[in-house]
Amino acid sequence: MFGFRGQGKGLAIGAILLGMSATAHAGDERVLYASLGDTTRAPIGWVDFCADTPEECPSGTSQPRDIVMSQTAWRDLVRVNHWVNENVKPMTDMDHWGVIEKWSLPTDGYGDCEDYVLLKRKMLIDAGWPREALLITVVRDKKGEGHAVLTVKTDKGEFILDNQNENVVAWTETGYRFIKRQSQSDPNVWVSLGDNHPAVATASAR
Repeated sequence: MFGFRGQGKGLAIGAILLGMSATAHAGDERVLYASLGDTTRAPIGWVDFCADTPEECPSGTSQPRDIVMSQTAWRDLVRVNHWVNENVKPMTDMDHWGVIEKWSLPTDGYGDCEDYVLLKRKMLIDAGWPREALLITVVRDKKGEGHAVLTVKTDKGEFILDNQNENVVAWTETGYRFIKRQSQSDPNVWVSLGDNHPAVATASAR
């Protein structure tokens, strides 16, 4: 897709070299998020996306894993974030599909925030990264609007890949309010991140 597979060789090698570490301690997440809450409903569009592309939404539970952050891993994250942000052009779901909210891989080169996230997640998984460390996350951005980003869980903390930011940054540096995200142990389970005013949709394009 988008001719990235040739460039992906370096990602695959990097993913093998960086290794993985098992983390199953709930306390680790409480350090990063003040109130990691109970399970909550999936964001609008996720269920339909999984129905249309079930290969992107494997069922069943697995062991939570964090990436061991190395220089190679960091370069891969920066490369993927930059490449997708440069090669996908922003377009709202209404302009693109005629509906308010639709999650899809941006195979035609256009999409809004969650579509950027889906492609970044897919590229990293295809390169050998564990899906348990790549969590789609719903936030409220600096304008208070619903927005989707990709959280990457590592042994050095949690980092955010975002179509509104060319840089990969720690979640604490985004200025966002974190609403919900995928569970590490099951990508089809979503957990609350403590915001009492959840975003109904993730409608931002850029």
